[in-house]
Amino acid sequence: MSTIDHYGTLFPTAVVGSMPRPDFVREIVTGGRSEDAVRQAELMNRAVAYIVSLQEQAGIDIISDGEWRRASYIGVIAELAHGFTLGQEDGRPWTIVTDRLEEKNPGFIAAEVRHLKAVTNRRIKATLPAPALLGERMWDAEKSSVAYPTRRAFVEACVPVLRRELMLLRDEGVDVVQIDDPHLCLLVDDSVRAQYADADGEAAFSAEMTNAVVEGIEGVQLAVHLCRRAGARVRGEAMHTGGYGPIIRYLNALKVHHLTMEFTAPGAGDTEVFSALRDDFEIGLGCLGVHPGEVDSVEQIVERVERALRYLPAERIVLNPDCGFAPGSAARVDAEEVYEKLKNMVEAAHRLRDRHA
Repeated sequence: MSTIDHYGTLFPTAVVGSMPRPDFVREIVTGGRSEDAVRQAELMNRAVAYIVSLQEQAGIDIISDGEWRRASYIGVIAELAHGFTLGQEDGRPWTIVTDRLEEKNPGFIAAEVRHLKAVTNRRIKATLPAPALLGERMWDAEKSSVAYPTRRAFVEACVPVLRRELMLLRDEGVDVVQIDDPHLCLLVDDSVRAQYADADGEAAFSAEMTNAVVEGIEGVQLAVHLCRRAGARVRGEAMHTGGYGPIIRYLNALKVHHLTMEFTAPGAGDTEVFSALRDDFEIGLGCLGVHPGEVDSVEQIVERVERALRYLPAERIVLNPDCGFAPGSAARVDAEEVYEKLKNMVEAAHRLRDRHA
């Protein structure tokens, strides 16, 4: 399949999804001091307009609402279906499937897009969690087995829920729908692969389930986001390493137009991997680090893109950070620092256009 979108310019810039959450946004999401649901929604609309303005002022071409309306980027599944039990540990929300999934609030994510379109005329991106990722994070052998005796059974049950939302997003007029699947990408790490009796079978199942979500859907650019949890560094968690080689065949099997890939972190592998990918993939090149306290220079970003250009034509590259800027609702990230990072990435794009136009 091939629908490489040229965006009208070389080296368009994008965010991956999440943006830093100030405390006032956390309070709105959790109920905070707002008087009622209507007032809470009004406050969130204004908050999203702010984070959209930040991206626009930085010069970003493809923006998101920062995922600010969600308690967590994968926990949003509990807004789309009944059957989950929610809790909190160490200040972080968790969600476990404990009952059979039933339709709930279809269009929750599509409504995010509707509000986003009201405050910007730029291209917009919405995100969905991959079904296999939900299985890894939300199925518990003890608490979930009455509803779904196996993790795979639960993953398969998530597919129609996500597919329904994808179609509503398409109908809402979103430009890009990105399916986040760090689970698939972690299968490049030998220590992670060792946890599975059949790591290749696990990777194949992940790709198969994503394909079941996107199969036959047209009229929107479909993307998959892959990372080794670059954002884990924001939370002080362990990093994962390994080149993309072990999962190349499964990436090439994905029925999507775009892959967003991480390349600034140590151990991410070499850009030579692009020569092994299908030549109709557009590549969201992770050329900007997300670790707090580290602001990549324009020159660093340009150099990373130039390395990729040895294997990719300029027309297939979109510039983006490695990951979202607020992975996990408890992550503390400075918005002003992120603004500086995004400005540097945009300036790098301008220099690259001048050089390669």
